[in-house]
Amino acid sequence: MIFAVGNILFGHFEERTPKWRRVIKVFLVTGFVGSIAWKFGAFWGLAPVGLMLVAFVIVHLWWLPSKGINGLTGEPRDKYYALRGRQP
Repeated sequence: MIFAVGNILFGHFEERTPKWRRVIKVFLVTGFVGSIAWKFGAFWGLAPVGLMLVAFVIVHLWWLPSKGINGLTGEPRDKYYALRGRQP
């Protein structure tokens, strides 16, 4: 569900990422979180999701602005894509 909403709302930030990488990311993250939940329980399965949320806050509210990029809009786009190594 998180990936579905994320792709709908934030897919435009991944427009230069190959489709196969986006698909693999869904399977890897879902498999990782699911296997932790299966082995250690639901609470520990949600722990990686919480860590990803913490990483999101750090990257988008501190690190990206320190590089001159708006952490919520990804603008200016050319700086954002240059930082990600996705030059046209």
